[in-house]
Amino acid sequence: MATSKAPEGRLKKFKYQSKDISLQRQQRIASSLQLRKSRKDRQMLKKRNITLYFPEVISQPLDEETNFTLEEIVKGMNSSDTTLRLLATHAAREMLSQENNPPLNLIIEAGFIPKLVDFLKMTLFPTLQFEAAWALTNIASGTSEQTRAIVEGGAIQPLVELLCSPHLPLSEQAVWALGNIAGDCAEFRDNVICNNAIPHLINLMSTNIPITCLRNITWTLSNLCRNKNPYPPEDAVKQMLPTLCELLTHHDNEILSDTCWALSYLTEGGKEYIHHVVTTGILPRLVEFMTSSELSILTPCLHTMGNIVAGTDEQTQMAIDAGMLKALGQILKHPKSSIQKLGAWIMCNVTAGSRDHVQQLILCDLMPVLADLLRNAELHVQREAVCIVANIATGASQCQLTLLAHSGVLEPMLNLLTVPDMDVVIVILDITSYLLQQIDSLQEKKRLCFQIEEVGGFEKIESLQHHQNTYISQSALDIVEKYGCVDEDDDSLPRPGLRV
Repeated sequence: MATSKAPEGRLKKFKYQSKDISLQRQQRIASSLQLRKSRKDRQMLKKRNITLYFPEVISQPLDEETNFTLEEIVKGMNSSDTTLRLLATHAAREMLSQENNPPLNLIIEAGFIPKLVDFLKMTLFPTLQFEAAWALTNIASGTSEQTRAIVEGGAIQPLVELLCSPHLPLSEQAVWALGNIAGDCAEFRDNVICNNAIPHLINLMSTNIPITCLRNITWTLSNLCRNKNPYPPEDAVKQMLPTLCELLTHHDNEILSDTCWALSYLTEGGKEYIHHVVTTGILPRLVEFMTSSELSILTPCLHTMGNIVAGTDEQTQMAIDAGMLKALGQILKHPKSSIQKLGAWIMCNVTAGSRDHVQQLILCDLMPVLADLLRNAELHVQREAVCIVANIATGASQCQLTLLAHSGVLEPMLNLLTVPDMDVVIVILDITSYLLQQIDSLQEKKRLCFQIEEVGGFEKIESLQHHQNTYISQSALDIVEKYGCVDEDDDSLPRPGLRV
């Protein structure tokens, strides 16, 4: 059975892989983009509420709405009158805070960004700084091109400096802006890191801040762990990891969720990044989260675990030693198919490792659970389950091959030969052929043939001999000719020939 290379973006220690993985990657990316969008929507709500705890900074009341035209805003922002300048900036921010289709490009094309960046530096006017930071935050929540306008306008350094402001709401607004910028792409993330944002964010956490602020710092840290090509600088990762480990002990679900997402982004980077994460000692805590009833925590936790067991055999063993396999059984029985699929992906990565890892999985009584997935799960989960069987087979000892053949997975797997998914059918035929070829014991080979016959497997395989896919039809023909005619009393190998 051929070995395939794991696609970029989805870590998978995979001995056998179907074409469907590229589709799964696209779906994972789409889910990630939707998640990012929903987080930005959530941020917009927080921004609208921030004035509730900002009275100590505002030196004069602002009207709820300032009905300035664009021309009046331009004139006001360029005025030497501090009050008019503040009102104009407030009006610009209100325009950018519209719930539907805020005029981001209009504001950018009007040349507001240089002025807003200048206002960030006016420490004698914290209310003006705040309005400017808020406006820039909303622009940064737009497209990459709109975010680039802020970066090239020189906003990052003054925003980082605002993290040290004596006015906490102003610092928090800077946290939001930097989070939006860092989350856009690796280039902007690294720009934020190079401006020394990480130490300032960590220092801000050490003060007595409200939970809302801590949530936003955590989210921004997660964005500083995000994106690839390249992944975050390893020095930055080492700076953040102690803080992320501390955040994993928090009681707030949103903080725990964003921290787990941060770890999932880091562990996507391969064995070096996985090493940095697992050597912090957080694996037992992640195993605890595998039993969480909160999907917002469970989902990124499973992503992290799946990435870790896609690392080296030693890293996989560390996860197993922390109790990961014992928690995996319940994940595979979860009522949500999306969670079952993540659990199956984790199991698939474990079975792509050493025979010892496969044996430990067997000893944790996960084979009956695998059989249940093949029998009852949705097709997208069954695909992963078939790949698990393929991985076990290709790395198994003779003892493990025999156990696999009689573990209860054969019948539900062969029943999937009728599904309208050629990739699944191809893998099942390859598994069947591999088992029949590789089992050394003549008696065990005959037992396997009779078992396949008993569950209707040969009948299903025979029906594929005229399949439109030539690989499927040839594979089916080969299996039937070599193994489809077995005499129970004959001690020789099965004779070639079609069954009648």
